[in-house]
Amino acid sequence: MGFYKLVLTMTQNTVNYSNLLRYDAKHVWHPYSSMSNPAPVLAVVSAKGVYLELADGTRLIDGMSSWWSALHGYNHPILNQAILDQSQKMSHVMFGGLTHEPAVTLAKKLIDITCDNLQHVFFADSGSVAVEVSIKMALQYWFAQGESQKSKLLTVRNGYYGDTFGAMAACDPDNGMHNMFTGVLAQHIFADAPATLSEGAWKAEYIDDIKNKLKNNHQQIAAVIIEPMVQNAGGIRFYHAEYLQQLRSLCDQYNVLLILDEIATGFGRSGTLFAYEQANIQADIVIVGKALTGGYMTLAAVLTSNKVVQGIEADGKGVLMHGPTFMANPLACSVANASIELLLESPWQENVCAIQQQLEQGLKPCRQLKTVKEVRVKGAIGVVELYEPIDIKWSQPLFTELGVWLRPFGKLVYLMPPFIITKNELKQLTSAVCEVVAKI
Repeated sequence: MGFYKLVLTMTQNTVNYSNLLRYDAKHVWHPYSSMSNPAPVLAVVSAKGVYLELADGTRLIDGMSSWWSALHGYNHPILNQAILDQSQKMSHVMFGGLTHEPAVTLAKKLIDITCDNLQHVFFADSGSVAVEVSIKMALQYWFAQGESQKSKLLTVRNGYYGDTFGAMAACDPDNGMHNMFTGVLAQHIFADAPATLSEGAWKAEYIDDIKNKLKNNHQQIAAVIIEPMVQNAGGIRFYHAEYLQQLRSLCDQYNVLLILDEIATGFGRSGTLFAYEQANIQADIVIVGKALTGGYMTLAAVLTSNKVVQGIEADGKGVLMHGPTFMANPLACSVANASIELLLESPWQENVCAIQQQLEQGLKPCRQLKTVKEVRVKGAIGVVELYEPIDIKWSQPLFTELGVWLRPFGKLVYLMPPFIITKNELKQLTSAVCEVVAKI
């Protein structure tokens, strides 16, 4: 079927979804997929609350919040209205030389809810781009002060920061998703991953490797970049708050900036509004994204301190060399403002606590399975780690038959549901995980 004929039949509500899926398989490249041997995909026609409705009428409970972004579920009337209202004024306007109320209001909201030293906001298109901006800020900070030798990042293994080239260079170079590009990426310094909480109480040696890396390389390190408290796409690993506290002190001791990537953990996912709050520290740069707009539109932000701004201005110019076309898009900023208000006005702490307790109980049976290495829960995050990678082509249809949308990766089957999920809906998710994992 030709493309324009396909579009026409869609608008007439007589679309043949088998043709749509065939066209998709032939022409549409999905994330982390092969065009020659594409994985099956499901056609979604609508979404509301925690449910995705498929073309055949099947309804699936989304246990992933659309890659951890749809905090309030789908099709929320308040978020819908925010976009409709803004669309009547302007959908987009360039941010170079112009400004607008949604962006300024959003900047104020972000400054008000983050740590005191963060006083400046740079808007970006996506989480990966925001990581790029944060790296550029750190490098330019030192370049402007005549210390161009400080051009490397220090980070930890099992980290994941995005799919663009600067972000890829900070991902785990051996076990991450981008190891084929190692030879052409910027070369940074990697320390051992933080010990997981399952290893028990804090031990002094947990910080030794990154401490030694800082001691021996601080002259060339511009910044440490790390995901606070939770390493997300690199393994969904939880670590001790003491690690972050000591890391902050070490960055101060060796005159290195600290960048915290809150793209996945921000806005309540880990149990506090931002994960760094659990360590009671302040960063030089904090990155937010994903749930910033409640999953409605792509938008991210980089928050930074007066120290960083003044450092970049040390050369007398102070011009940050970055400017995305769709930076601070008014529609995205408007729905982000509505999403933050909706979150803060809700009993989100109680909801996340309840989700955590139910995840712990619901996933408990998996601990008895021989194929399961570990079950771990933090905030509204539940993880079943297997000893061997799970075959997604085998597991995906099983989850669909059980009425849930879950997409494992590697050795991990994980849940990050919307905060509005009910007990019965969450029970269906955890039961599905236990049932599928038990069949391995």
